[in-house]
Amino acid sequence: MDNHRQEPWHALPAKDVFAGLQTSEEGLSDAEAAERLRKNGRNVLRSKPPRSIAQMLWSQITDPMVLILIGAAIFSAVLREWTEAGVIFTIVVLNALIGIVQEKKAQSSLEALKNMSAPTARVLREDEESIVPASELVTGDIVFLSDGDMVPADLRLIDSANLKVQEASLTGESVPSEKDADALFPERCALGDRGNMAYTSSIVTYGRATGVVVATGMNTEVGNIAGMLDSQDETDTPLKRKLGAVGKTLTIIGVIVCVLIFAIGAVYHRPLIPQFLVAISLAISIIPEGLPATATIVMALGVQRMAKRNALIRKLPAVETLGSATVICSDKTGTLTLNQMTVTQVAVNGDFEAGQAVLAGAAAEAHPEVYRELMVAADLCNDASFDPDQEGAIIGDPTEGALLYMTRAFGLDHDNMEAAYPRVFENPFDSDRKRMTTVHPVGGQLTAYTKGAVDELLPLCSRMLTEQGARPMTETDRKNIQRLCLELSEKALRVLGFATRQLEEIPEDDEKNIEHDLTFIGVVGMIDPPRKEVAESVRTCRKAGIRTVMITGDHKVTAIAIARELDIFQEGNTVLTGDELECLSERELEEAVKTTTVYARVSPADKLRIIKALKRGGEVAAMTGDGVNDSPALKAADIGVAMGVTGTDVAKEAADMILLDDSFTTIAYAIKEGRRVYRNIQKVIQFLLAGNIAEILTLFVATVFNWDAPLLAVHILWVNLATATLPALALGVDPASKNIMSHPPVKSGTLFERDLIFRVIRQGVFVAAMTLVAYWIGFETDSHITGQTMAFCVLALSQMLRAFNQRSNTEPVWVRAEGANPWLILSFAVSAALMACILFIPPLQAAFKVTLLSGSQWLTVLGLSLLSVVQVEVVKWIKRMRGSKASR
Repeated sequence: MDNHRQEPWHALPAKDVFAGLQTSEEGLSDAEAAERLRKNGRNVLRSKPPRSIAQMLWSQITDPMVLILIGAAIFSAVLREWTEAGVIFTIVVLNALIGIVQEKKAQSSLEALKNMSAPTARVLREDEESIVPASELVTGDIVFLSDGDMVPADLRLIDSANLKVQEASLTGESVPSEKDADALFPERCALGDRGNMAYTSSIVTYGRATGVVVATGMNTEVGNIAGMLDSQDETDTPLKRKLGAVGKTLTIIGVIVCVLIFAIGAVYHRPLIPQFLVAISLAISIIPEGLPATATIVMALGVQRMAKRNALIRKLPAVETLGSATVICSDKTGTLTLNQMTVTQVAVNGDFEAGQAVLAGAAAEAHPEVYRELMVAADLCNDASFDPDQEGAIIGDPTEGALLYMTRAFGLDHDNMEAAYPRVFENPFDSDRKRMTTVHPVGGQLTAYTKGAVDELLPLCSRMLTEQGARPMTETDRKNIQRLCLELSEKALRVLGFATRQLEEIPEDDEKNIEHDLTFIGVVGMIDPPRKEVAESVRTCRKAGIRTVMITGDHKVTAIAIARELDIFQEGNTVLTGDELECLSERELEEAVKTTTVYARVSPADKLRIIKALKRGGEVAAMTGDGVNDSPALKAADIGVAMGVTGTDVAKEAADMILLDDSFTTIAYAIKEGRRVYRNIQKVIQFLLAGNIAEILTLFVATVFNWDAPLLAVHILWVNLATATLPALALGVDPASKNIMSHPPVKSGTLFERDLIFRVIRQGVFVAAMTLVAYWIGFETDSHITGQTMAFCVLALSQMLRAFNQRSNTEPVWVRAEGANPWLILSFAVSAALMACILFIPPLQAAFKVTLLSGSQWLTVLGLSLLSVVQVEVVKWIKRMRGSKASR
């Protein structure tokens, strides 16, 4: 293990730190980094070990429903009812196996999810900047930090510019700490006072820095308190807890029914053992053995499908919440658009006077000096760079990347420019100032270049650059610039202005204001094209009762232009800017959010106010975000959605879901999938509980009227195992209904809707009636065993056939309102084959106490079984007729 963390790095000058770590400002070689990784291990915290197979098995067999089954099996064995005991034990074992396999799968999925969403770091290796997984950092690596990054390891800073780091998880101080790479501190300095260090899990809230890794993994300061950072996600969900509560309720009902049966048996003076077997049958029939396992599998498969479509679910309750979403608050850049900013037009002095911008390509060909000065400013006042490992890829902000593409087309080489004119001072960009400034020695003169929003930049300019040189800026100049910028914005272009100023000396104080008395150079207009598929997704969401809201820092005119093109902004909608938001009270904002679909010129802090206002109004809101400042809004939202491509590590940690492609369409798909999962679980519940009610009523009625048991415990167990579980699993993977996005959002917490309860009771009562009729016919025309066999067949076949008309509660069974479900057909075939084995193989006939049926008896069984399907279809038809009359 690495012991570097024990050194007082904060008390040593940079050269001693490099010497102690056997590294340099050029970073490590790839070979040396690989060797240190092999020797010291990965840069990860020790996580809570996964549960063992024995622990999983224990939790499975101590479930209340399973304990009842085990007890029933033991009593059956004591009474020498070996078939019942064997089948019960088989069910217990199968349930345990399914549960263990599913939990192991969930552990693997969680691990894969953590790997897919693992943070990365920008490092200097082989004297080149590269992006590597943070887990592969080693001591001695040179790491670059910028606004929004989560610090990936313990770092001794060697260079910093206006750096502020949030270290609350370590120090408890809510105010970000200011950092200075050049400062030295006493050896016994408190952790929170070490201003030249940055520690794992802290967050860069402002500025940028370069640091050398001094500790990784469990050797970091955070490693000392790794217990509080154990971020193992809870795999249980509200939906599973609801199902668990249902199971406990049904278990209690089962015990009550058992007691009641004994009481009724006592009234009829029936023998103890037969009564006990009937009680076991009832207790078993009340327990939906397949429900928890089926629900778990349905949920897991839904998450897996979402992952394949670039939606990573970090927090599983989001699956349930997704189906309830009523509002999607989406960032514009990269989510609604391609995140491929391209400079299309530029303008300098003469262009403003003519009222016409110049195509970027034409400016590159013309090469007038004033255009060149604009290009130099765009290249140097820029924090982006070209990725050395991926040709043409950009490391940094896409907007700044577009500027680099423009300057490269103009003939400037970014690396050469940075080497020739190094940055000696900077005021980094922040969302309040909406601009940034860098200082460089150019031609023997210190030159400051400022880049930012034109309306923020113009008031700071007193002069204007022309081909003849700088001259005082007139009011006419300002109006010409504003008019042309407005025209560019109306074309949905993002406009950035550039200015310059000569300085006498490098500012010594970071707080010194150098952004005044500037010379205006010109503007560039760039566009991030809307994603073609987004408009259709927005319309689909609207049809589903989900409102799409665009939130952007762009100019109001630009925002409206994009929103119109994507069909987000329609007649009757309103637009709010950040300034207008500040003037609204909380009550006024609650009213405003009802009709506002575009928020322009807002800061990340405004997002939190918007989300809170929506939630107070009863909306279930999904919020997208990518920055550090977005994390409060992501946490406050019902569904926090982080950008997987452009999102910061902090935003991803705060989110419930991560978009691997940053696309709005993926959100729309995830909502559809959430609805599908929710509805499919309701189908499974309806299917299984209706069958259970049929079993309970059949035995209860027979007991009340003192009949011989029409069904044995082994019959009920077999129906629940062979003819119910497989179709239930098939229903759980049923394709989404074609009109699933035509309904209003489902209400979270209403798993057992009123209609579902009525359907379950209605279907259960009818199937019980058909089962009793089958028993009566078989008993009256032949014998008790024939009646039991016919009742057993009707109960099983009704269950198998009803699976087909459970797919929709409105459409007829013969109308394919949804996509094909081959698994349902396969489950029917397998269940039928298993039933055939029981009914036609003599040893199994004896074990299950059934007999061969005649042709007329089989016709009776088929007719009664089909009637249960007809009953469901008749109810659907009545419902459609009522709906048709209501619509007229």
